[in-house]
Amino acid sequence: MSDPTPPATAQPVAARPASTILLLRDGPQMLEVFMVERHHKIDFAEGALVFPGGKTEKSDGEPALAGHCRLANGADAAALSRDELAVRVGAIRETFEECGVLLARRAGEATLVDAALLGVIAERHREALHEDRMTMLEFVRSEELELAFDLLVPFAHWITPEFMPKRFDTHFFLVDAPGDQLAVHDGIESVDSLWTTIPNALHLEETGRRNIIFPTLENIKKLGRSRSVVQALERARARPVVTVLPRLTKDAQGALMMELPEEAGYDTVRAPIAALGGGLPKSARAPT
Repeated sequence: MSDPTPPATAQPVAARPASTILLLRDGPQMLEVFMVERHHKIDFAEGALVFPGGKTEKSDGEPALAGHCRLANGADAAALSRDELAVRVGAIRETFEECGVLLARRAGEATLVDAALLGVIAERHREALHEDRMTMLEFVRSEELELAFDLLVPFAHWITPEFMPKRFDTHFFLVDAPGDQLAVHDGIESVDSLWTTIPNALHLEETGRRNIIFPTLENIKKLGRSRSVVQALERARARPVVTVLPRLTKDAQGALMMELPEEAGYDTVRAPIAALGGGLPKSARAPT
């Protein structure tokens, strides 16, 4: 019987709030997801293939932003907690900064900004947002925008294991990608990008052509159970999100094991760290 006690660790560092968006589209044969390759000088998951996203900023949780956000079924964004507001605002901001897709509408309009308007908005503000010279509240007020919270479908919630030197509390959202907005890497935080089917992403990781870290890989596999955008969104809406805080244990031979909550519904429930597909970020070192 395995030892249920995790290895001794120092006091865990605090997990920083973060969010990421899985942009989806129906490809010629099956579901596709947009991914970017992180810059090799980024301090977390460097060089890895990931979904667009990143850390939330304090200004992403400004209560006044609730008046510039549209929820599904006419719900009031003011009812969201500051943290709930921030992870959604941050997800939209990071996706705009990192790959040029803006999930927003002109106030009162039914459709997302089109490619022509997006180009104008990006020219005016994308660099300022990226360089933290403008907050999202200033941005939406300047362009009279409503952020499309109604398009964000919660998919997953992962908290980095406690032994890691950099930790994030990350919310994953699914979005049906706008058809007339071009998703492309920014050349700063990300240096390459691609639309990929799930089997192709798994093949790229298995053959070593791309590095995909464990949390991303598990979410790709989970997404791969759906064959279309509609099916993926329906499944995500029907199943509550279970928070995943991977836990370390040892097996009977003393080998380190990674455990995920079974109710979270991932392919991996318990496996040796040495055998994890994708592995840990390069900056991580599992305790011995």
